[in-house]
Amino acid sequence: MRLLWADERGTIYDEPRWQAAGRSGFWTYPWYEYPCWKPLPPGSTLFHLVGRRPVGITPEGRLRPYPKGWAVAAFVAPAHTQLASAAYEREPDAPTLPLYAYTAVGWKEGRFFVPVVRVDPQPRQDAKRFFPPAIAEGARTLRRRFPHNRLVQHLMENCVERYCCPAARNLALGRWECPLPVSPGCNAACIGCISLQLPQESPIPSAQERLTFMPTPEEIAELAVYHLERAPQPIVSFGQGCEGEPLLAWKVIETAVRLIRKKTQRGIININTNGCWPDIVERLAQSGVDSFRISLNSAQPLWYERYYRPRNYNFAMVKESIQRAIQVRKWVSINYFTLPGFTDQPAEIKALCQLISETHLHMIQWRNFNIDPDWYIERMGFKPETFAPPVGIYTLMRLLKRRFPHLSYGYFNPHKAFIARRLSLASIHNEKSSA
Repeated sequence: MRLLWADERGTIYDEPRWQAAGRSGFWTYPWYEYPCWKPLPPGSTLFHLVGRRPVGITPEGRLRPYPKGWAVAAFVAPAHTQLASAAYEREPDAPTLPLYAYTAVGWKEGRFFVPVVRVDPQPRQDAKRFFPPAIAEGARTLRRRFPHNRLVQHLMENCVERYCCPAARNLALGRWECPLPVSPGCNAACIGCISLQLPQESPIPSAQERLTFMPTPEEIAELAVYHLERAPQPIVSFGQGCEGEPLLAWKVIETAVRLIRKKTQRGIININTNGCWPDIVERLAQSGVDSFRISLNSAQPLWYERYYRPRNYNFAMVKESIQRAIQVRKWVSINYFTLPGFTDQPAEIKALCQLISETHLHMIQWRNFNIDPDWYIERMGFKPETFAPPVGIYTLMRLLKRRFPHLSYGYFNPHKAFIARRLSLASIHNEKSSA
């Protein structure tokens, strides 16, 4: 696997005499230490990382910075989880990287290769599934049908046209998961928040602007029922990248869910949330919400709270929210921000296994952590002397599967048939275990 480097203009070159490397937190390894190098998935993007010298293996077999150019990284297409970050040596004046994930990339047999596993077979956000003329026509149709619905206008104007959000584009195409952003506010101040970066403490801009209004239950239900009645494998989801924390708008959500379920029983109503308030999670579950996806950067309270900087809640409350939702037979996933070198630390693995054992959560959505690794290290206060060598993301995935046979892996929120099947299998497994 050849090393790649880029010049100042972003032109990428391969170096035949040097081999590629990958990074796991404080550690850098030769490319062959990482399994599952695959051709760069369609829909991925390549970056050149200004102020960062690529690190690779010299002809003599040593790990060294390449003497010229900038490092190259891949932002891999959805449904793929990275096993290694790009390896580089950062110069003192290097700018902080924007909020993307920076996967290692190499060159072999005339193609780019990346160390990834595909964790979800669903084609929901595959690049070949998006046809711009059809998306534009679908957006026009929704605007005409709901001319006074502010939520529809926001999703079409901002999410589809401005940010090319895959979920909103699927809504325009009438399929799968429909986003329902609802909350302008938040009760966390995540270091890597994609919709709000404060200039006084962050050197990078927000990836997208946050919702500026709260839609009414009627606006939400109008769009949700339309989508649920027509789309294949339909899901509607509160809690999107263009909003804060949806539980802050729980009264609006509760009313909207009841309105939706008066009109249709099709599909899944899902909430993507930080899981801050157990009482509200249970109340929404009883009102008709079918599934919850709770975001975590870590299963360790210290690192969780240092990243999320929660207001009026803590990690213990998040854990209780997972338990309560499962007790009332709702599907619960964790949206697990995955960063090689940290997610696969022995201490993190121990904490994650404890969380799964105590809550019996159903699914891990292995999401690449969209953040500059060095900025994350600095803001979190990580120290190399307090960390052990990582075991590897792929090894972690296999370990969890062996220990927790009921556990599903994915990237997207699952549809109704999948959830019903997996809950049925889990019930059978639990009965056999009890016997």
